[in-house]
Amino acid sequence: MPHGQNGENGQWYPPEWPDRIRALAAGELTAVTPRRAATVMLLKDTADGVFVHMLRRRASMAFAGGAYVYPGGGVDERDSRPVRWAGPSLALWAERLGVEDEASAQAIVCAAVRETYEEAGVLLAGETADSVVDDTTGDDWEADRAALVDRELSFAEFLDRRGLVLRSDLLGAWARWITPEFEPRRFDTWFFVAALPVGQRTRNASTEADRTVWIRPEDAAAGYDKGELLMMPPTIATLRVLQRYGTATDALAAAGEQDLTPVLAQAALGEDGTLVLSWPGHAEFTKHVPTGAVGSVGSTGQAGSAGPTGSAGQAGAAGSTGSAGQAGAAGSTGSTGPAAPAGPEGGPR
Repeated sequence: MPHGQNGENGQWYPPEWPDRIRALAAGELTAVTPRRAATVMLLKDTADGVFVHMLRRRASMAFAGGAYVYPGGGVDERDSRPVRWAGPSLALWAERLGVEDEASAQAIVCAAVRETYEEAGVLLAGETADSVVDDTTGDDWEADRAALVDRELSFAEFLDRRGLVLRSDLLGAWARWITPEFEPRRFDTWFFVAALPVGQRTRNASTEADRTVWIRPEDAAAGYDKGELLMMPPTIATLRVLQRYGTATDALAAAGEQDLTPVLAQAALGEDGTLVLSWPGHAEFTKHVPTGAVGSVGSTGQAGSAGPTGSAGQAGAAGSTGSAGQAGAAGSTGSTGPAAPAGPEGGPR
């Protein structure tokens, strides 16, 4: 069983959490300020339905190793630099994202677009406000992508160099999750949804992932419910909601209806010493940890019952999800490894 997974389903649950929760309750642990982050659920339509693109974090990663995640990562302070912009105004984005100013809104949206390009090779930008690039392959594109990853090049400089406009209208804000206060690495993560642009292809461009996969949300959720796929609450929560939509267009159209109220895990200590860990609005993730049972987990419900949650929102990290088993689904493409037979398969940093 992978580190951080319980025996009932694929919920990511680090064994050190009970001790950290008790330390926080006792005033022995100071919560760190969460870093802003963005992650993108990239969708594409196929004859078998809508598929979502996911990455599996390397098992060697200290945080959420082996977990499947959407492309994403932390906001770069340079993401607020002026860029050529298409789509809703920054004022509308600030209102939708629930942030205090337009610069913050731009930084979050830019981070979503930049991280998708850095980790998946997909760029939501075009030469005009109504076009999108159809090919991001080639040595020159790879050199620019690598410069972005190494922070040698800002996203604004990258767009200016290529004469491109950021297509914010290709994104839909979907959810917002904040890493629990007892985690040493915390993110305030916005989840977005976007459709794979015509002509572009995903690839595993992330140094933190050992494979990528296209999978139907319902197959990924089924794998989680069987304990075969490791995911954090935010990831499986967003997957459950995506199951309602038959096409990428339907999902994008529904983005404006999604609740962006931040989801933050709550930990309570009962009189008998029992820990109760919960995520408001997402009862399936509630955990009861008996007195003295450091690292043990008991779920209040079947991890599989309907009920959203995602990953920025995991109880743990922005945008991560994961799998303990083989990823792969009928009709999936873009995987760095062999696809499994039809069936379940397969954060910010």
